[in-house]
This record gives sequence, structure tokens and C-alpha cells, in this order.
Amino acid sequence: MRSLPYDRDAAVAYARRWALGRNPAYYDFQNLGGDCTNFASQCIYAGAGVMNYTPVTGWFYRSASDRTASWAGVRYLYEFLVNNRSVGPYARVVSREEAEPGDIVQLGRSDGTFYHTPVIIAVEPEILIAAHTYDALDRPLSSYTYAAARFLHIEGVRGW
Repeated sequence: MRSLPYDRDAAVAYARRWALGRNPAYYDFQNLGGDCTNFASQCIYAGAGVMNYTPVTGWFYRSASDRTASWAGVRYLYEFLVNNRSVGPYARVVSREEAEPGDIVQLGRSDGTFYHTPVIIAVEPEILIAAHTYDALDRPLSSYTYAAARFLHIEGVRGW
């Protein structure tokens, strides 16, 4: 396996292009619990260019019925990114100050349950996000109400 760079500019460009619309290549999970993590995965894929086709524990999308839970589920995307030692993108939890455009932030409750996955598209002068479910583009993170936030910094991508 070789290490590949994560193209943050491509991830952000994708987020800007599709934040207020839907790419017809992907199913819209809006009516099945929300589309935020599906959108975040699309953005990450735009910057990574590599999926992990491992059944169950990987990270891929072929269709709405042929995908992993990590593609569209908040908790499962987190688990994949921070534990991935194989093909595809990998991440680590960082502080707000270490977050960069192209990274994601997950918003949660005080009980430790996370429920929303916006994509960071700018960090200066404040963090701005793009998101689905409650569609947003250039929305300040500070405008959200949440009890917890975890910032996932995409460190790189592994490929063959």
C-alpha cells in the first residue's frame, strides 16, 4: 500500500458545488434519517479518490442498497476514519484549532451521541461549513446549537 495525499481543495470544491443540491450519482438519504454523512462521505471521496470495499467495516458506495454503514452513518463514519489501517482515507480527532478545510466536524449531545456531520470549508476568520439534511453553505459553525463537537482531520489516503 502507498500513501496518497488528501486533496482538500477538491473536497471543498465538491462541498461548494453540491451543498445546496444533490448529486444524482448518489441516493438522497434525507427521508431515511438524514443526508449529512452521505454528503460528507461524497466530499471526502472527492478529496481521496479511493474507497475501501471491505464488506461491513469498509467505506464505499455503489448504490443505496450496496454501501457500507460508514458511508451514511455518523457513528460508523467516525469509526471507519479513526480506525482505518487499510485502503482509503484515515483521520484523527483534533482540536478546533487544528481543523482544516476538507475536514469534518461531528456535532453531538451531552450524552456522547453524535448526530450531524458537516464538512469544514473554511477556518478563517471562523469555521464555516457545508452540510446536507439542513442544507447549508458557508454557515458559521457558531450558529449551531450542540453540546459536543469532534473535529476529524483527514490525514491522508492509502491506496494500492
